[in-house]
This record gives sequence, structure tokens and C-alpha cells, in this order.
Amino acid sequence: MTKYVQPRERKYGKAVIKCQRCGSRKGVIRRYNLYLCRQCFRELAYEMGFKKYS
Repeated sequence: MTKYVQPRERKYGKAVIKCQRCGSRKGVIRRYNLYLCRQCFRELAYEMGFKKYS
């Protein structure tokens, strides 16, 4: 017998969107269809052509 009910699979909202590189659901950048969390974006940004201006 289980102690709690399993949560349903999410169909919409913030919990559906995952980072395509690491699978994290926190801080995902969707702009320009990147779908990367901010940590992965910082590692890959220069290779993708983004430049830091300060």
C-alpha cells in the first residue's frame, strides 16, 4: 500500500519545459528556441556566437 498518490504527468506550464542539455527545469531560457538552463547557456554561449558586453 502506498502512502501517497503519485503526481500526474504535466501537460503544460513551467514544469514541462526542460533543458535539452542537462534536463534541469530551473532557469530555462526559451528565447530564440534555445531551451537551455542558464548554467548550460553560460558554458555554450560563446560557441553559439553570443558575446559579453561588459
